[in-house]
Amino acid sequence: MTTASETVRRYFDAFNAGDVQGMLDCLDTDVEHHVNEGRVRVGKTAFGEFCAHMGHCYRETLTDMVVFEAEGGARAAAEYMVNGTYLATDEGLPEARGQTYRLPAGSFFSLRDGKITRIVTYYNLADWIRQVS
Repeated sequence: MTTASETVRRYFDAFNAGDVQGMLDCLDTDVEHHVNEGRVRVGKTAFGEFCAHMGHCYRETLTDMVVFEAEGGARAAAEYMVNGTYLATDEGLPEARGQTYRLPAGSFFSLRDGKITRIVTYYNLADWIRQVS
């Protein structure tokens, strides 16, 4: 059986490779995706739509990754740096002009049977806005 930290690392490796299908392969069908700002998205389809939107507006890689796993493997967390370029204006946010940013972030995961069932991601939106404004 794959450990929680192995699944989370595979998920982030796919993220860094721009491999949305690889990310989706790590998720449970009914995954709950809690973003820093906005509504909870439920299911792989909604997650894939979110990834398509993000890929249009942002190019990001994650570095300085540290993954933590709770005893029993049902929970995991990761702390990392988001290194990005703002490619296209995202509705309600500052105008995109190819600005770059570097932002600390963290994600929390619930897992069942080797699949991610919940993702919660946090970062400082005010810091991001300051960097791209």
